[in-house]
Amino acid sequence: MAVLKMQRISICALKKDRKAILENLQSLGVMEISHVIDEDEDFHRMDTAGRRLGFEKAAAAADQAIELLDKYAPEKKSMFAALEGKKLISAEKEAKVREERRELLRTARRISELDRERSEQQASITKLENSMAGLAPWLTLDVPLKTSATKRTVFFPGTMPGGTTTEKIYEVLAEQAPDAESAEVTVISSEQSMVYLAVLCLKEEAQQIEDALRSAGFARPSQSWEETPARQQEILQEEIGACRQKIAGIEEEIRTLAAGREDLQIMADYYRVRADKYEVLGQLPQSERTFVISGYIPQCAAGKTADALMEKYDCMADVEELQEDEEPPVILKNNPFSANMEGIVESYGLPVKGELDPTTIMSFFYVFFFGMMLSDAAYGLIVAVVCGVLVRKYPRMSPGMKKSLKLFFYCGLSTLVWGILFGGYFGNIVDIVSAKFFGRTITPPALWFVPLNEPMKLLLFSLLFGVIHLFTGLAIKGYLCIKDGKLMDFFCDVVLWFLLLVGLILMLLPSSLFASIAQMTIVFPDWLNTLAKVLAVIGAVGIVLMSGRGKKNPALRLALGAYDLYNITGWLSDVLSYSRLLALGLATGVIASVINQMGSMLPNNIIGIIFFIVIFLVGHSMNLAINLLGAYVHTNRLQFVEFFGKFYEGGGRPFAPFKENTKYAEIKEETLL
Repeated sequence: MAVLKMQRISICALKKDRKAILENLQSLGVMEISHVIDEDEDFHRMDTAGRRLGFEKAAAAADQAIELLDKYAPEKKSMFAALEGKKLISAEKEAKVREERRELLRTARRISELDRERSEQQASITKLENSMAGLAPWLTLDVPLKTSATKRTVFFPGTMPGGTTTEKIYEVLAEQAPDAESAEVTVISSEQSMVYLAVLCLKEEAQQIEDALRSAGFARPSQSWEETPARQQEILQEEIGACRQKIAGIEEEIRTLAAGREDLQIMADYYRVRADKYEVLGQLPQSERTFVISGYIPQCAAGKTADALMEKYDCMADVEELQEDEEPPVILKNNPFSANMEGIVESYGLPVKGELDPTTIMSFFYVFFFGMMLSDAAYGLIVAVVCGVLVRKYPRMSPGMKKSLKLFFYCGLSTLVWGILFGGYFGNIVDIVSAKFFGRTITPPALWFVPLNEPMKLLLFSLLFGVIHLFTGLAIKGYLCIKDGKLMDFFCDVVLWFLLLVGLILMLLPSSLFASIAQMTIVFPDWLNTLAKVLAVIGAVGIVLMSGRGKKNPALRLALGAYDLYNITGWLSDVLSYSRLLALGLATGVIASVINQMGSMLPNNIIGIIFFIVIFLVGHSMNLAINLLGAYVHTNRLQFVEFFGKFYEGGGRPFAPFKENTKYAEIKEETLL
């Protein structure tokens, strides 16, 4: 369990070598840029914002083109494609794409242009379909849908509110235009909310008739056509067909461009890496002929990096220790087993300078508690086998994903062990199957005990493991106090609490309360009972007197001490939190047993066997998923709240090296870490 020691490396080199040195550092990925020189009359910074923006736009254009190719010509991927990781390409392939990047960028823009053209054609289809929908009520009209006139007459179509009849229309005309006698109204079609009609009248009466109809809700159509509605609908259908043909041609052209998908991905990564490099380039303090770059680097890589740069370039690389008040970024370094739990610590917060990395100690308790919560040997075997196979089959998956799968692999092994200790194999499936199909109940023996038969025993051991876990956290706090030379804090905040807690536990064990819970009686000799009381009194009095030792006011010191002593209720709450080990362990077994019992209620024939298998597979899959999630969440909680709360603060900043942050592919490089 360790945090890699960080040092500061400062590189001063000739200006002509700046891009080459930056590319070298970026490929190594071992240095976090953090400058200590400000801009002055000798050193200034370049404005690289324009170039960087250009590279970012190029990368974005390539990303957009790749998304469009995935839309129109998706690659065939397995269900575990997310585990495959980035593609590994050769340096020659990357160099070839770099030479063809301008042509590839034109291809990317062409793909985006084709997508816009398709969108335009689709919008035209929507517009034409809306026009066809507007024509549908007029299809029986055998003249063009527009206002037309002869020498003496006028024809105009329109709509009236739903429910309007021809008689009502004539009544409106008689009332509103009594002098107009030439109107002939024909209802073309009618809907619930609209009536479509055509009006024929003399020219001199047209305006008067239209005004009269408008008073009753008449309105002209929003569109007019040169052809009859039926003919116009045929024309619109032909136009829609033409648009769809264009869309098909566009999609086919996009699919032909999908052959260059991998090159576009490499190009996108190339421009993304260059954008990062120019961002750093714009931060470099530069004089007329030299430049300076400074930052954090792990001690294990500092010497190799400095020597390699000074050997290849005319530069000076100086490695120095950090200042006392300098807060470096954090890299965790643990053994192969504990390294898989680093993500759990990172999700809570990395250790700050001078703080202990709790990963190794936490990893043992994490796997231990996880297996105890899931506690079914079959479930554990499934989880371990699946995770182990995935890790071996997909060696190029992302480091974070690999650590997570290895974490669950070890948790699966722990669950397997606990399941054997508790005699849980898909709940009580062995009992059910042997009794139902073979007429003889066979129960696999538990190496320890069956929790469903002895829940109080499991509760006691859960609380015992919780006390051990909490005492370990308090002991780590004491170690940190001694390490920092805070002996008074060690005595007052650790030793006194140990005395109080151990004394109270020794007083509890021989009590009638514990006997009623544990169904067992413990008898201590008188001297041990007396010792327990002495320890508890010394611890309590010491906490009251010493917790407020930083205050000069005696009354305030005692008040703060009494308040700190009240924290004993917090310890009680923390210990009781470990009863979740009992709750989740029993939940897994009880739900599994219920599923098995449901299957056993079916008739003992072929149909019953089939449904038994279905219930078994579906039920246990759901039970495994639910309890796997529950074990993960509650194990995290026991670490974050109960364990870390005793000694750990966190708040460190993760190491963010200047490296090639590619999205799709990577070139295998030899690193110094």
